[in-house]
Amino acid sequence: MNINILMLTTIISEQEQNLLQQAIENSCNVVIVAHVAPDGDAVGSSLALSGVLKKLGKQVEVVMPDTLPKSIMFLQGATDINIYKNNTERCKNIITNADTIFCLDFNEPKRVDLMQEDLVNAKAYKVMIDHHINPSDFCNLIISYPQISSTSLLVYKILNQLGLEEKVQKSEAEAIYTGMMTDTGNFSYNSNDSDIYIAISQLLQRGIDKDEIYKIVCNTSTISKLKLNSYAISEKMEILDGGVAIITLTRNELNRYSYQKGDTEGLVNQPLGIEGVNVSIFFREESDYVKVSLRSVGDYAVNIIASELYNGGGHKNASGGEFFGTINEAVTLIKSQINKYI
Repeated sequence: MNINILMLTTIISEQEQNLLQQAIENSCNVVIVAHVAPDGDAVGSSLALSGVLKKLGKQVEVVMPDTLPKSIMFLQGATDINIYKNNTERCKNIITNADTIFCLDFNEPKRVDLMQEDLVNAKAYKVMIDHHINPSDFCNLIISYPQISSTSLLVYKILNQLGLEEKVQKSEAEAIYTGMMTDTGNFSYNSNDSDIYIAISQLLQRGIDKDEIYKIVCNTSTISKLKLNSYAISEKMEILDGGVAIITLTRNELNRYSYQKGDTEGLVNQPLGIEGVNVSIFFREESDYVKVSLRSVGDYAVNIIASELYNGGGHKNASGGEFFGTINEAVTLIKSQINKYI
C-alpha cells in the first residue's frame, strides 16, 4: 500500500524504539490487557496492536477485565477478546504463560481491577503504552505520552515509527479510528493536534468508512436506551453552585430500562451544553462499584478530581474512575469536596 501524504511526526525516543523493537522480536506468546470498563480507545488500540503482531507471526491473546460495550462489538476480533470476569481461570493461565504483556490505555495496575494481582505477578516482560498522566513503574518499558489524545493514535504513530504501517490494514484501521473518535468525543475535545487528521487521512486510504463507524458507535440506538437517557436528564440531573452538573443512575434504574453496556455512552457530555455548566459528572452504579465519568470545558481539570477522589485519572477535560462504596456515598463525597476543585 502506497500512502503519499503528509507524514506523522515521530513520537517515541530512539531508546524507546530500540527497546520496543527488541521486545517484539523476542516475544512469542503475547498478551494485551486494558483497563476495567473498556472503552473504544482501550479496545481499539488493543485490537489494532493485536492484528499487527499476529501478522508478524506472534501468538496473541487480548484480555479485558469485563465485557465490552455493544456499540464496538463490530470491530474485527472483538468477539475473540477474553473476558476475565467471565472466564477467570483461562485468563489467569493466559497471563501467567505470556512472555510479553502489553498494557494499553492505563497507567497503574489497579486500573485492571480483578486482574491486578495476576498482572503484577506475571513474569513476562511488560510494556506500557498509554496517554494518561503520572504512570506508575510496574512495567519494564513505559511509553507514556499524555499529550496524545488517545492510546489508539499513540499506537498508530508508534507502528509507523517502527516501519510497520503496511501491517495496518482495514480491520486495524477501523479499530484505531474508533479509539481516536471515542476518546475525543467525535473529535470535539483534546483534538487540536494536526497528527489526528493526518492519521485519519491515512486510515481512510486503508478503506475505512468513518461515517459508518460513527453511525454504529454513536448514532445507533434502541427505544430503551433513548428512554434511559431521557430519564437521566429530565429526572436525575442536578445543577450545583459553581456550574457543576451531576447525573446518577442506580442499578435498579438501569435495570428498569433494560440497560446494556454502552447505553449511557456520551450522556456525561450532555449537560456541558447548558450555559454556565463547566463540569459534568455522571455516576453509574455497577454490581460492585460505582463508575464515575467526568467532563469539563476550559481550565477545569477533572482529571485531578478523578485521581484524588475516584481511583482514576485521564485528561484535563475528560476523565473517569471507580468508587468502591454506595452511589450515595460517591455523590456525597464530591459535594463535600467540590469547592476545593471548582
